[in-house]
Amino acid sequence: MFDVWKNVLEELKQLIPHNDFNVWFKDVSLLSITDGVAIIEVPNVFKQKYIKEKYNNIIHDTLTHNSVVFTDIKYVISSHTTVKPRSREISFDSIKTSKSKELASSSKQHLFSSGLKPEYTMQNFVVASNNDFVVSVAWAMIKEPGKKYNPFFIYGGPGLGKTHLVQAIGNEMLRNNPGSKILYIPMNHFYSEFVKAIRQRKIDDFLNKYTGLDVLIIDDFQMIIGKDASQTQFFDIFNDMYQKGKQIIITCDRMPEQLKELDARLTTRLSWAGAYDIQMPNFEDRCAILRAKADFEGIEIEDEAIEFIANNNKTSIRDLEGEFRKIITYADFKKTTPLNIIKNGFLNSSNKLKNNLITPKKIIDVVSKYYNITPEELCSKSRVFNIKNARQVAMFLISEELGYSTTKSALEVGLKDHTTAMHGIKKIKSDLETDFTLRDQISTIREKLYE
Repeated sequence: MFDVWKNVLEELKQLIPHNDFNVWFKDVSLLSITDGVAIIEVPNVFKQKYIKEKYNNIIHDTLTHNSVVFTDIKYVISSHTTVKPRSREISFDSIKTSKSKELASSSKQHLFSSGLKPEYTMQNFVVASNNDFVVSVAWAMIKEPGKKYNPFFIYGGPGLGKTHLVQAIGNEMLRNNPGSKILYIPMNHFYSEFVKAIRQRKIDDFLNKYTGLDVLIIDDFQMIIGKDASQTQFFDIFNDMYQKGKQIIITCDRMPEQLKELDARLTTRLSWAGAYDIQMPNFEDRCAILRAKADFEGIEIEDEAIEFIANNNKTSIRDLEGEFRKIITYADFKKTTPLNIIKNGFLNSSNKLKNNLITPKKIIDVVSKYYNITPEELCSKSRVFNIKNARQVAMFLISEELGYSTTKSALEVGLKDHTTAMHGIKKIKSDLETDFTLRDQISTIREKLYE
């Protein structure tokens, strides 16, 4: 069975892009052929869902090509997957064991403080359609740091998992090479350290700390805007590390070219290896994130409860997980199920309350204000580009946030022809796939709706 699956994997390598293969087929194996069913073992629930949806046909054809006789394929989650106990079930012995492991690990690293949190791993970072490409690039970069993807620039709105991902990358690199010097630091801490070094006249010590690194991970890079001296210092550190073939990883809330007050030399360098975005997760992604989180932590929660939380938290993964945690905690306290907490109104979901306050009028008002036009102009028949664009965005949000039909969305903005609304909503959905500026605009508008 092993030899057959080995041959299947070799064929899949030729048919699937290299980075995608590394992401999706790591720790995936053919377990058995039982009653004509090919049992394929996967490490987690999201890989189970994603591989079945995207790669089932190609796996089917490759198995057939390798003379495997079967009638169906079934994807099962590995029984060897480690599930973390819930916090209240952690024993004193496990805490002592964990602490001793941490001490041993720190001694191996010569007491160098990486700033990385060990709980952030690539294994518990949920890959979904909103981030699968950036994760595939991350795995390629982990394999060969300082090579093709340097600098590795990740951008996206707040609460989408950028910090988790870059810390997980750092931890994976540290696991691969325990002796490497890896530093994770938010940009505002970098700035504070720089100012302190100037004040104490220890700028050489400051520079030595950074130029001696193997990997530098800077979070929230946009915080460098308006700090000219810090930009100059970072530019020098960047050049030194890059020339030595050391890896630089950066997160930001926007693309390099959108950082208007950034030194042009830095803007150019940050874009050398491209910029990779993490998008807002769709409903299915949010459900997958919550299900994976529940499975990883050993939490029992009904699918209906997961769908409720996913449907009522659309602004960020941070808010999504916060609402999940709140409902789970309250269910523990009441000694009941998460679904009972939701159905019986024991806990008012903050986002549900916010959703109840969102109306078509509020969406129209917020969109109008954002695009600097009046609500009357937005709801007029004007074909002026900025007004027409704002109208399409408003219809898109009315449809997405309130679940209105195309016809109803059209009427809310003064249109009688639902086909015009259908075209407008479809256009916004299509443009969001490639237009990063529009994506940022709608993300900002959504945040204002939920303020």
